[in-house]
Amino acid sequence: MIWLYRVLFVPVLLLLAPYYAARMRRRGGYGQNFSDRFGAHLVPPRRVGRKRVWLQAVSVGEMLAIAPLLEGLAGDGIEVYLTTTTSTGYRLARERYSALVAGIGYFPLDWWPFAARAWRRIQPDLVILTEGERWPEHLHQALERQVQVLCVNARLSDRGYARLRRLGPLMKLVFEGVTRVLPGSRLDESRFLELGVAPERLIFTGNLKLDVTIPRLSVEEAAQLRRELGLEQRWLVLGSSTWPGEEEALLMAWRRLRAQGIDAGLLLVPRHAERREAIERLLAEAGVTGHFRSRGPAAAKVEVAVADTTGELRRLTQLADVVVVGKSFPPHTEGQTPVEAAALEKPILFGPGMANFRAIADDLLARGAARRVTAAAELSDELFALLSDAGKREALARAAAVWRRENAGATARTLAVIRQELAVVG
Repeated sequence: MIWLYRVLFVPVLLLLAPYYAARMRRRGGYGQNFSDRFGAHLVPPRRVGRKRVWLQAVSVGEMLAIAPLLEGLAGDGIEVYLTTTTSTGYRLARERYSALVAGIGYFPLDWWPFAARAWRRIQPDLVILTEGERWPEHLHQALERQVQVLCVNARLSDRGYARLRRLGPLMKLVFEGVTRVLPGSRLDESRFLELGVAPERLIFTGNLKLDVTIPRLSVEEAAQLRRELGLEQRWLVLGSSTWPGEEEALLMAWRRLRAQGIDAGLLLVPRHAERREAIERLLAEAGVTGHFRSRGPAAAKVEVAVADTTGELRRLTQLADVVVVGKSFPPHTEGQTPVEAAALEKPILFGPGMANFRAIADDLLARGAARRVTAAAELSDELFALLSDAGKREALARAAAVWRRENAGATARTLAVIRQELAVVG
């Protein structure tokens, strides 16, 4: 089965190369350590008596979620070689984790020569993959070398689940080399079982993102950040990780709020910062004053600010009076994570499409910790209802705090499994 994958990999890669090359060029930052893509990682020599873990976190969200794991492993004296897939994930890793890990690189292309080369250089005792990372060649290399593989915070989106079900016998490629699957939710756990993952290989641990400590801004720091953004209105609406079409919907809702006498500013945080030009055109066409954070502090008060930067969403969320979760309004159906907003006890609104975070979204709704807006046209009504009623905002915030408290503990459970696996490594 692995030989079929190896044969098909090259033509598929060549077919998709123009698309991915264009996307990498738009996002930028991929020049550094580009040879890692071909397995040419520069890995420091292993320290005597230390075990080594190869941890792969695909991008920014996963990179932020693993902070408690890295701290725990560093405290245990475990060497971690950390890889990522995106340039934004790489920059964040270099900024935050250089002191905690033995090295940082890009994940290699999942073709036999490149994967094998990376494995020879990194020589891990244990491999950890986060969330949806399951690469057939990578897993096969682990199987050949008899190295244990843990999938932590493991999840299956609706789309990913449907695709795996269609694979039939080929599904063996993405699970054969996995030793343990640690699901982030009970829904994910049930899906892995339905796909044939043996119950003894499943250990429910919960969502790591609920255990991440978010440094809180002081009153003075929050006020300074708002001045830097140019947003000094009484209220602030945050569009969190927005996708195309959602900025228009938020602008329309914000204008209706203003017409109803609500003195609100709008902060847009696009999921992909390289969309800044399209958003700038949108603001110009709408005739509103705006400021882009990548250009430094705002010189004057504006109506709309755009945070076209990376790794700041948690700080910016603390400024919000209401958070609108992106990628959840048509035509988008997958949703972005509401976890950080809930952890910060913010009133949360999201659209009908939260497929990638279905279990979390349903739980938040059931507990009264979030509200679902069935259509973008109704967004202004929900925003008005919350911004004009402190009691409603406080009720959502209290419910979010309870939800987080009752779902905490994933880090300790995950570290316990990692330590158990490392204990049997010779």
